[in-house]
Order: sequence, then C-alpha cells, then structure tokens
Amino acid sequence: MMNEPKDADARRAVEPVICYPVETLPSPDLPLYHEARAGAELVDEVLVLRREAAAIEVPAGHFLRMQSVDGPQVGDLNLFAAADLAERFYSGKTRALHGTHITTGDRMWSCFPYLRPMATVLADTLNWYGIDASGGSVHDVIGTRCDPYTARLLSGDDYHHCCHSNLTRALADHTGLSLNEAEAHVHDVLNLFMCTGFTRDTGQYFMKASPVRPDDYLELFAEIDLLAVLSACPGGDCSTVHSSDTAACYPLLMQVYAPAVDALEGWVRPQVSAYSRTHGR
Repeated sequence: MMNEPKDADARRAVEPVICYPVETLPSPDLPLYHEARAGAELVDEVLVLRREAAAIEVPAGHFLRMQSVDGPQVGDLNLFAAADLAERFYSGKTRALHGTHITTGDRMWSCFPYLRPMATVLADTLNWYGIDASGGSVHDVIGTRCDPYTARLLSGDDYHHCCHSNLTRALADHTGLSLNEAEAHVHDVLNLFMCTGFTRDTGQYFMKASPVRPDDYLELFAEIDLLAVLSACPGGDCSTVHSSDTAACYPLLMQVYAPAVDALEGWVRPQVSAYSRTHGR
C-alpha cells in the first residue's frame, strides 16, 4: 500500500458535487396521474410464481401495480418498449439521475439512443423506509440480477432459476424468440422490494431482509407502451442467500389498470432523445 501524501486529509475533505442536477428535467404531472388512477379499472393481471418470471403488456397511459402476496418476496424487473426490444430500461442512467434507490416521483429511463422516461413511480407503500443505519434502502437500481454465470463462478454448480434465467424464459415465451435471442435482451433490473446498499468499510454490495409484507406494492405509470417482465427472486426476501432453492419464496402479482377515457387529457407521451447522433462528425 502506498504511503499517504501529507495533504491526504485535505484531498478527502473536498466537498462532493452532484453529477447530474435534475432541476431542468421535465417533471411528471403526478396530480393528473393520481386523478386518472382514481377512476382506473383492472384490465389484466398475472401471478408470477415463486422462482419463476412472467410478462405483461402495459399500454401507454395505463398503470402497472406490482404487489407482494402470501409472504415477503423481492422481484427483478425488466422493462422494454413493447414495439422495440432494443429500447429497454437503463438502470445506470436512472441511478445517476435519481439515486441508488427509486421511489414516488422518480422515473425509469430507457437506454441510448432513446433516453426517455419509460415509467414514473406513482405509488410506493415502502417509501416510509428511507435509508437505514446500515445505509440500506428499498427498490434499488445498483444491483444487476442473480444469474447462473456468477452462481457457477462462485459455487461451481449450475442453477437454472436465477432471475436472469427466469427473465430469459419468460421473455422467450412471450415473444416467441429462442432462448439465445431472448437472453441478449435481458438487462440490469429494478430490484423491486429488495433492501440493499454498500458497506462503508469495503464498499461491497449488501442485501438484508426486505421490509416488504403482503399487500405492499410499487405502482408505475406507463409513459410509453411497455412490456414488463418480472422475476420472483429465488432469494425470497433476500435475508440470507439467493441463487438456490434454500430461501422461502412467494409469488408476486402484476396488475394493469386502464384509466377512464379522457382522464389524461393534455398528457403527451415522451419522445425519444432529440440528440442528433452525429457524435462530432
């Protein structure tokens, strides 16, 4: 280890600067969304079985509720533009704009070259949790997803019900793609209900028992036509392990609600980025 320079303390004491000030971002019209939600009707639902995944389509202007049922359970969510799988959720940019965990009023952004809001968090029954003494919080966009490749790297075993594999199977089943084709579209997730953070001493990603309980939910407003694919993680509430059949696991419920006609008068779905894509040439 290198010796500390004489001005080490001064270097550490430099004040941080927020990388992406968000004051100029367009703000979602939450009062309008809530008013539309009050008169919305259930039009579709799917139960995501434990250690499995399922897909559901959410038209623009509709609402997607993801709810805990039966017991504490976390989920891994992929979002796609329904008509173009190339446009998908960008967890890294969402994290850079809104922070390591998202809640009411935050938005889920799509990847380049689209970079537009895919969904807005309208309601979160766990927003009371905040940031705990360990630095943990709920609904993270910092983790990836449990996957069979890392499981094999760490244990030497093949486990086929990691969230990555669950999402791959569900996407393939919904779209008719082969497993290889579908896997190429699976991406870093919103870790729904998962309580996570980074340790202060080693900077390692940690998980702890989720505070989620049956009937807790996160609800999204679909800014564009969406395909949502959700995995009920094999880690259960992620209090102990994942990538195995050890943890107690429970289903998750996805429901789509349609607003009344004209309930969103004046709302316009966001357009893709206006950047010229000339990249200096």
